[in-house]
Amino acid sequence: QVQLVESAGGLVQAGGSLRLSCAASGRSFSNYAMGWFRQAPGKEREFVAAISWSGASTYHADSVKGRFTISRDNAKNTVYLQMNSLKPEDTAVYYCAGDTVPFRSSVVADALQYAYWGQGTQVTVSS
Repeated sequence: QVQLVESAGGLVQAGGSLRLSCAASGRSFSNYAMGWFRQAPGKEREFVAAISWSGASTYHADSVKGRFTISRDNAKNTVYLQMNSLKPEDTAVYYCAGDTVPFRSSVVADALQYAYWGQGTQVTVSS
């Protein structure tokens, strides 16, 4: 049984930083790409960032590019999202997700390609 467990989010002032982590278990973590998504109140879930199974490729949404960085540590079965220069519009529930296909040659932003999801963690950025 695959489990993805996100670290606690939190409340941070605009301009601040926060690092989220997501610990995976139940399958060979290093074989699968991972992604981060978020959902703000009243809005649809949106893609934030993704990283390939090896960590060699990453892809960030335009809205977070230059501020957020996705990374992974396959030895620890953990994926991270470093969030800097946070803005109030970054307020959302953040979810990590595990890809469906092992050893995918590219990273994907489509939520439908992710089979496993964490429970979500709230990030609130105050102005």
